[in-house]
Amino acid sequence: MHGCDLLVVGSANADLVVGVDRRPEPGETVLGSDLAVHAGGKGANQAVAAARLGARTALLARVGDDPHGRLLLGSLESAGVDTAGVLTGDAPTGVALITVDPSGDNSIVVSPGANARLTPDDVRDAGELLAAARVVSLQLEIPPATVAAAVRAAAEAGTRVVLNPSPPAPVPGDVLAACDPLVVNEHEARFLLRGHAAAGEGSASEASTPEASTPEASTPEASTPEDWAAALLDRGPRSVVVTLGPEGALVARPEGTVRVPSLSVDPVDTTGAGDAFTGALAWRLGAGDDLEAAVRFAVRVGAAAVTRPGAQESFPTESEVAEVVRALAEGGTCEPSGHPDDVSGPAGGERR
Repeated sequence: MHGCDLLVVGSANADLVVGVDRRPEPGETVLGSDLAVHAGGKGANQAVAAARLGARTALLARVGDDPHGRLLLGSLESAGVDTAGVLTGDAPTGVALITVDPSGDNSIVVSPGANARLTPDDVRDAGELLAAARVVSLQLEIPPATVAAAVRAAAEAGTRVVLNPSPPAPVPGDVLAACDPLVVNEHEARFLLRGHAAAGEGSASEASTPEASTPEASTPEASTPEDWAAALLDRGPRSVVVTLGPEGALVARPEGTVRVPSLSVDPVDTTGAGDAFTGALAWRLGAGDDLEAAVRFAVRVGAAAVTRPGAQESFPTESEVAEVVRALAEGGTCEPSGHPDDVSGPAGGERR
């Protein structure tokens, strides 16, 4: 009996956001807008996105015993996320420092804080939570050894693993081999294909050595998403999903690839869209959808998310996704209702 549809193992950050007319050059100071503080972090974002859609979702993470930690717990609980696995203390809550320009592009620096203290021992202590989940979703804003421990525990329990290797970092071969799917954007795909991961090679610590991640490593000739996906499949994951921003996504399995188009919307804020996509994808896989069907749903969720400002504040419910689809079909506005118009937040091409 599964206790939850989705367990997210990952980060929880407070996003500190400043709008700028343009992002500063090295050594330059620019003035910005008033500071806005939002609940964020790739792990918390995915958990909130799935819960808003109706998934029974839990999060395994660490936050500090401080105002930012309380902000995150409140946001998670209000979305319906089970926070029994959110551990408190030991370090300040992680923080993301985000600047946003008028075009919607962002630059992000993350101070991991408590996220860096989520350990393999925490994963072992959460064994029942892992075993009770249909799907476990992970990212790389927590220590590599913790990610590896969670993936291996999930694999031993027969739980499906979804991994988004963001921010890009080397991934051990046995972790890649458990991914179904590995979810990457262009930047993450190219990083992994520069020799930073190979099926069956290395431990978590070995995969993270500086020698393994030198920028001089050769860039592959692959130049299309289909090329990237095929090359990544050769590294060991059971399936690969390449996100293509406004163009949708590519689904790749050993039997072939298929492109899934996105909805045509006018983006307001792309921050968190990638996390909304991955959270939706992981939930639908746990609900029994095949990979292509799950991706078709996830691209609609990601498209709906970019029509509103903020990260977690922008994540739609299932009915709001249907509202966006219906509005576009009728040629009307694509902005779903149900959220305040005065929520300010980041926008950006990185799509946290």
